[in-house]
Amino acid sequence: MNAETPGSKSVFTVPEELGGARADAALSLVADVSRSVAAAWCREGRVTRGGAKLAKADRVLAGHELCVVLPEAVDPHRIVPQTVEGLAILLDDDDFVVIDKPVGVAAHPSPGWVGPTVVGALAAEGYRISTSGAPERAGIVHRLDVGTSGAMVVAKTEPAYTALKRAFKERTVEKVYHAVVQGLPDPLVGTIDAPIGRHPHADWRFAVMEDGRPSVTHYAVLEAFGRASLVEVHLETGRTHQIRVHFSALRHPCAGDLTYGADPRLAANLGLTRQWLHAHRLGFAHPRTGEPVSCESPYPLDLAYALSALASGAV
Repeated sequence: MNAETPGSKSVFTVPEELGGARADAALSLVADVSRSVAAAWCREGRVTRGGAKLAKADRVLAGHELCVVLPEAVDPHRIVPQTVEGLAILLDDDDFVVIDKPVGVAAHPSPGWVGPTVVGALAAEGYRISTSGAPERAGIVHRLDVGTSGAMVVAKTEPAYTALKRAFKERTVEKVYHAVVQGLPDPLVGTIDAPIGRHPHADWRFAVMEDGRPSVTHYAVLEAFGRASLVEVHLETGRTHQIRVHFSALRHPCAGDLTYGADPRLAANLGLTRQWLHAHRLGFAHPRTGEPVSCESPYPLDLAYALSALASGAV
């Protein structure tokens, strides 16, 4: 099917941090699809900018709108109710629900993603969530990557959606992550204030760049194990891959994070198939009453196993 064949259409806006990226690399990130899928869309003539078809190697700028004519079998606006094993409810309120998101679950449907989603899981459980924003992103006020587990809040009502979106934009939400990073950071308590932008030689990665967007990460070492350390991280900003990029820049990548330079042998010994990174605590003002709300997510089994192996000295 070519771009003139009737099909579902989606429009994606290129964010600032992807300005200058190749079309296939930018599209893979904003549309949550693999780079090969994005490249195939370009090759088949499905991707246009201002009415002109884009080749996969064409460069895009921040603010550009990329229109994609999707294969007819793919509908990014369809929410499919699906029970998700391991997804738990941390707090169920009249205005919102805080979930414990497992690894391997996307926040919402997107082109090319055929796995489970948070909105699909909540629909399967009978939750009625806010319909503000794009239909497929109902109630989603922030996201955790597919490869990141932990606490995530979803709005049930329109006022809650508006209030929570504002809170994230104004950075009044407490976002606390736990990570296991290789080695021992020095100092033990510190702040990483380094701008992040697109990697100059790898469009699907990010890096500390002089002309990147301001990015601030606060951390404290909780426990040192020799080969790795457990750290608590407070995010002041929320850039793509921020924690992973900042600790990689310090030469202390997250254990298991092969994309950002982690030791594959250590990852294998710890049984890790993803980066050791977990959204441990989420705190915010109640969107209606203003009262403080705080929820904590326990470590999932894969991360708990890796941490136990480090603590026992087995690795």
